[in-house]
Amino acid sequence: MDYLLINNMQFHAYHGVYQQETKVGNTYFVDLKLGLDLTKACKSDQLEHTVNYASVFDEVKLAMEIPCKLIEYLAENICTNLSKTFQQIQTIEIKVTKINPPIIGQLESVSVILLR
Repeated sequence: MDYLLINNMQFHAYHGVYQQETKVGNTYFVDLKLGLDLTKACKSDQLEHTVNYASVFDEVKLAMEIPCKLIEYLAENICTNLSKTFQQIQTIEIKVTKINPPIIGQLESVSVILLR
């Protein structure tokens, strides 16, 4: 299997359980590893034989704009939307990272990784 990696997409979004998170928002990073057959794209040099990563970014951005409580839920929604939109994607590995979560103590980020 071939992979298209899209790394460190950054968004300001309003996900979270606590009221402050939904008002102030937070910084999130999304990493994707999309499994698909890139044989045609490697030989043809044509965009239609691969997944347009700009379009993938747009889909992720749309999902990030819909507030939810859990990053697990958010990651699953992104996977579901990408699978529906881009039929050539066979597998998805997604990592969603929330920077500076509202926890008392020293903590840089929390992440969730899903394999679909």
